Amino acid sequence: MRPDTTALVLIEFQNDFVTEGGALHDAVAASMERSGMLANVVATVAAARAGGVQVIHSPIAFAKGYGEINANPYGILAGVVGATAFVKDEWGSQIVDQLTPAEGDIVLEGKRGLDAFGSTNLDFILRSKGIQTVVLAGLLSNCCVESTMRTAYERGFEVITLTDCVAATSHEEHDNAIKYDYPMFSKPMTHGEFIEALQGAAVSDSSRGY
Repeated sequence: MRPDTTALVLIEFQNDFVTEGGALHDAVAASMERSGMLANVVATVAAARAGGVQVIHSPIAFAKGYGEINANPYGILAGVVGATAFVKDEWGSQIVDQLTPAEGDIVLEGKRGLDAFGSTNLDFILRSKGIQTVVLAGLLSNCCVESTMRTAYERGFEVITLTDCVAATSHEEHDNAIKYDYPMFSKPMTHGEFIEALQGAAVSDSSRGY
């Protein structure tokens, strides 16, 4: 683990998903609660910032009317439109208070689909900063997190997925993604294991006089 070449990418920690009253919160609440996801992420972000890891927020947002996507969306995006979720400049699309971006964090712009690389400059940011390891947390376990994980893997980054910092619309979908898909395209670990590795790297650097 090298903190200076590591980025923690937080995917869609927005009110519509994470906060009670959000348009899609009820769909993910049980999955979030089972692992204590939000508290795990808050602890991870604090450790990442303290350890010198670049924190990147990847929210999704659409203009009113969803003109950026197909007029007849299907699949997951049909659910977003049907729930009137993630409308730009409205409360539901705002990043949750517990993870308010801090000085030095980066907030991606332009995410309109599932993959955080797809319609943003994430790849440019990572390469320009010399990032080699991408650590993922967010929603949904088997959708945006998995899509981003696969792309990061194929683009040659070392990928870590934090298994207790992700959530889905059912326990089955969440568990299947972690059991079958994550090991194919990443190095799955818990947030505690990641923090331990991060702290171990800091001790190692200190012992070498860095």
